[in-house]
Amino acid sequence: MNIAFFLTPKKDVIFETTDSTMRQVIERMEYHHYTAIPILDEMGKYIGTITEGDLLRKIKNTLGLNIKACSRIPITDVPMRTRIHPVYIQCNIEDLAQTVTNQNFVPVLDDDDQFIGIIKRSDILHYLFEKVLPQEKENEKKQSLSANKKQDL
Repeated sequence: MNIAFFLTPKKDVIFETTDSTMRQVIERMEYHHYTAIPILDEMGKYIGTITEGDLLRKIKNTLGLNIKACSRIPITDVPMRTRIHPVYIQCNIEDLAQTVTNQNFVPVLDDDDQFIGIIKRSDILHYLFEKVLPQEKENEKKQSLSANKKQDL
């Protein structure tokens, strides 16, 4: 299976760029009810993912910082403590599965290291519950019926 099947394209992803301020990121995350969003540079390359924890640590460790002052702090001045690992679009499903077990979403890059979207763990889980698990149950049912027929003989 190609991982592009699960891709949420960049145009549908909430992200910020390196020229954003801390306040812009906070407001965007609050508006969309997100706890983390990707940060891209001006060329569209994935820089990292900023989390609520990163923002809270910056506020806690900066004397006198309030929401108004956050408008003057570039997001690049906020250390990103959690490393959210990206994958390349040509990666195999096994590598994606391993990465997504530790992250709520996985940034996806093309061959030129350009950010092209994300794959959400929830999309993979929904697929498993809707497609894979019902098929496995059907196979188990068939095997059980087959075993019962053999016993009747």
